[in-house]
Amino acid sequence: MKTAQPESIIGKTPVDRLTVNRYTHGIIGPSQPMLGPLSDGGTLITGTPPGCWGPMITPAFQGGHEVTEPVAIVGAEVGDAVALKITRMRVTSIATSSGVMSFVEGRYHGDPFVSKFCSDCGTEHPASHVEGVGEDAIRCDNCGAEVNAFRFSNGYVIVLDPENQVSLTVSQEIANRLAGNASQMSALPELAEQHSILSLARADMPGVAAHMRPFLGNIGTTPARDLPDSHNCADFGQYLIDAPHRFGMTREELHAAKTDGHMDTNSVREGCILICPVKVPGAGVYMGDMHAQQGNGEIAGHATDVSGETELTVEVIKNLTIEGPILLQNFDDLPPMARPMSPEQRRKVQALGARWGQTEIEENGPITFLGSGENLNVATENGLSRAAAVTGLSYDEVRNRATIAGSIEISRLPGTVRVTFLCPMPILDRMGIGHLVREKYHL
Repeated sequence: MKTAQPESIIGKTPVDRLTVNRYTHGIIGPSQPMLGPLSDGGTLITGTPPGCWGPMITPAFQGGHEVTEPVAIVGAEVGDAVALKITRMRVTSIATSSGVMSFVEGRYHGDPFVSKFCSDCGTEHPASHVEGVGEDAIRCDNCGAEVNAFRFSNGYVIVLDPENQVSLTVSQEIANRLAGNASQMSALPELAEQHSILSLARADMPGVAAHMRPFLGNIGTTPARDLPDSHNCADFGQYLIDAPHRFGMTREELHAAKTDGHMDTNSVREGCILICPVKVPGAGVYMGDMHAQQGNGEIAGHATDVSGETELTVEVIKNLTIEGPILLQNFDDLPPMARPMSPEQRRKVQALGARWGQTEIEENGPITFLGSGENLNVATENGLSRAAAVTGLSYDEVRNRATIAGSIEISRLPGTVRVTFLCPMPILDRMGIGHLVREKYHL
């Protein structure tokens, strides 16, 4: 059965190339009009502002990120999937700031990412402005009171060298200097509405050099109901369950709606292919929350959020019904046990089989399922269950494959993981992604 096109694109001529530089103010879902439509096989280019800390300290935001307006993809129907092939990614910020967060009680209803208010005048989601430098710099436009619902328990300011892919945390003196030109140093896009986190100028650990390896922390397709953009996942999303604000919902409603676009998975970077579920007509592809770097787990709760540019091409995968993302990682990002064998290794395997009379040797390729849940154990079970449901392999066979020919890796605490294993090629072909796996890994 055909699903209707989004009203916002009915009658519009599809385009092969589309640039998006407008944002949704923290909310994603069916209420957001879609841009496009973009042709199947078309190119999408975005310029995105930082995620997390900037929107977090901007009380008018009702989500923790500032992602792009969604784009409709021609032919994408509910029950399909859309492959996003990331061809280019570039950091444009000169500096950013991040760290471990704490909350200011009395300035939010249930969830400081979603439902902030001014504790002095009572204004909900107040407009605000920046006065001076430091943790009390965010001020309510209505009454002038300090209104930020977040604090750093430990924070840092870091300057970036995207050309050479290195970075360095700086002293308080330099952090204060950067704060005086915060929007420019953050390279905030013209239509971004967040305050720059550089204004807080928290510099607790100067002199730490770090590699850069940019990736997108929030990228995917529109959920089936309106959600705060940072809560389009099970671990952050759990705070919407029975929440005392307009986005409160049941656990069942959350899991039916979300598309797990907020993954904070550091291998969602230039060169990878991300395959996303379609839960609304047209898919509604969006992206944001670029990070300059992050190890596995985002242990601090936040990483180095930056402005950046991303270019990708889209491909509709018909009749591939999935609950959450599938990732074809770059070869270097694959866990060692899930890397395809070289021709020389294959010859050695054939010789080993011949010695024992095992002539059948499986043709397979790597695949990664994203799992999410309230904690890492639940997320792992979710990733394994998703893999079994989509591939048709038994749950226990997926466990075996992930053990001897794969791996479980943390993407984010408290509950996002990667389940990677070598999967039989006939199964990948049946799913409609065999050609992508062969192309990606030169099989």
